[in-house]
Amino acid sequence: MNDPPAASASSSPPPSGRDLVACPGCDTLYARRSVRRGESAWCPTCGERLYGRPALTPEHLMGLVIAALITFLIASAWPIVEIRLQGIRNATTLSGAALALWQEGRRIVAALVFLTTQVIPLCDLLLVLAALVGARQGRGQGAAPAWAAVALRLLLHLRPWGMIEVFTLGIAVGLVKLSTMAHIVPGVALWAFGALTVLLAAILSFDLRSLWDAPLPAGTDAVPPPPSAPP
Repeated sequence: MNDPPAASASSSPPPSGRDLVACPGCDTLYARRSVRRGESAWCPTCGERLYGRPALTPEHLMGLVIAALITFLIASAWPIVEIRLQGIRNATTLSGAALALWQEGRRIVAALVFLTTQVIPLCDLLLVLAALVGARQGRGQGAAPAWAAVALRLLLHLRPWGMIEVFTLGIAVGLVKLSTMAHIVPGVALWAFGALTVLLAAILSFDLRSLWDAPLPAGTDAVPPPPSAPP
């Protein structure tokens, strides 16, 4: 016997649109059902993912965001690497590297480096923190404050421009090539960027839209699992 679907088609929509979900693939309307933490509901018609419940709780995510903010400050304040060549030592921070590019006349590149590796990642983490605080207030007051929704919308627009992962990979490739010409000493910021990449991957796996889902009544977690995702 097949497992029952995690969402059921609704021929007569319930009064509240909050209880409905539209399939992004075929636009079929379904009545939202509760799912276990870490599971997702799938459209039985076209196989698209409808919604899910993150494995992480908002409290876990807040801890990750605070840890990422601390790691980001360390990565920005300490030198990335120290290069030693013929008795000469040179070390710089990420902001110092962007400033050097600016002074060399490469202002567009400097602005892109500074925005995508400093400004946007910091704004991303602060907006996630604001959305979590707003959702926490909403659970106590019945509705999240308006500024929390604004923070979430800004976050969805800014997130594609964060380039910490690309920057970390670029540093790794560059250091491998430079190691044949000079002595490379990894700085504190380099290890911090590696840790920040892992933390950001965990943060990005959380579906922030689930923060606005209505709280489930007690006992509704014990439901049959949703069907497996189609191949």
